[in-house]
Amino acid sequence: MSTLALGVSRGHVELLQFFRDRTAMVFTFAFPALLLLLFGTIFSDSYDQPGVSAAHVFSASMIAYGILTTAFVTMGSGLAMDRDDGTLKRLHGTPISATSYVLGKLLLVLALAVAEAVLMIAVGTLVFGMSLPDASHWLTFAWVFLLSVISSSLLGMAVSVVVKHARTAGAILNVPVVVLQFISGVFIYPVVQLPSWLITVASFFPVKWMAQGFRYVFLPDGMRVNEAAGQWELGRIALVLGAWCVIGLVLCLLTFRWSRSDR
Repeated sequence: MSTLALGVSRGHVELLQFFRDRTAMVFTFAFPALLLLLFGTIFSDSYDQPGVSAAHVFSASMIAYGILTTAFVTMGSGLAMDRDDGTLKRLHGTPISATSYVLGKLLLVLALAVAEAVLMIAVGTLVFGMSLPDASHWLTFAWVFLLSVISSSLLGMAVSVVVKHARTAGAILNVPVVVLQFISGVFIYPVVQLPSWLITVASFFPVKWMAQGFRYVFLPDGMRVNEAAGQWELGRIALVLGAWCVIGLVLCLLTFRWSRSDR
């Protein structure tokens, strides 16, 4: 079988394993949506743009949060668990290559991220009345979404190397996730409310650009004045997210191990 065929086959196995674990399935999808419901209900900030509420901003921004938790945490913890329980070591003795294994994981994460994004958009539109964008904005959504999923997945895979035991994976991987949400304009908006040095720090990481890209898609154009640069900066969003895809791939190539004993 080809590398692609083995990767698709592995992806099928990953999906079956995930959907058989109902607890993991519920919490993976429900937690970001629950946070969106809470934030959208509690906060009532208003903006210069008529008809735009805090709930609309959270609905757009937190798509990035849903992708990050689904891709970064799922990929990192899944790889750590496979390495810890010997699954990776056993797979190493089969025809499956590292590329096929990673492809299978990416297919799992992509499917989960699509489902998560659909759920978040459904909550935003059905509960909070967020407007759906036109066709050109959906095209932007597609490339921001793909770059976000790829970069988050590869970084989760790379960071998994620091996880010594699978039981600690969730705690370790969620620390950067939570911190980046607060300094990247996901939980706090407008971004300019943050100290300038925190905005600078956030600019080096993908989450700020993910959230900004999704806000461009779902919010009126006039909302760009609330961004750190006063513009949507689509070109920079593509550049930063693309760069993190490359960085994540390089880190994966340098850190991937079939077993804990290889470290």
